[in-house]
Amino acid sequence: MPSVRGKDIEVLFGASTIARRNLELAKEIAAHDYEDLLVISILKGSFIFAADLIRAMHDTGLAPEVEFMFISSYGAGTTSGEVRVLRDIDNDVAGRDVLLVDDILESGKTLKFTRDLMLSRGAKSVSIAVLLDKQMRRQTDLTADYVGFDCPDYFVVGYGMDVAHAFRELPFVGVVKGEN
Repeated sequence: MPSVRGKDIEVLFGASTIARRNLELAKEIAAHDYEDLLVISILKGSFIFAADLIRAMHDTGLAPEVEFMFISSYGAGTTSGEVRVLRDIDNDVAGRDVLLVDDILESGKTLKFTRDLMLSRGAKSVSIAVLLDKQMRRQTDLTADYVGFDCPDYFVVGYGMDVAHAFRELPFVGVVKGEN
């Protein structure tokens, strides 16, 4: 069990497992035959997953445009609250296929809000890719189109995900022991 910043972290999904799954997801996305695809990475937690997924998509022959949207639903805490757009995208989504990329689908509030926003702006379609899916936490009727892994009911860190801005740099997804 790795120790980071004096905390023991149990690895749930290792770096090589994540890399393999990203390539599988990219192949699933490529098989969908999107046109004029715009990938929107939901910041902050998805930045590493989005970067690796987009590179894997390139390896499958896709060349999407990429945008970033900063949506807040947590603040400094660990439970979902009000959803707010802190930084919007620059591109027009009207008539385009949009793929939202996020680190984790938990309550569903953030991704439902963002999907509905893109559809209200005229997106042709809005699909969702998430690294982790916590179905037991769902508060909305929302399902991701592409899921890396089903996640147990733990607060996870690493691979872009944090607790109080710590542990984003870890190359794996894990659980800080003694914190849950």
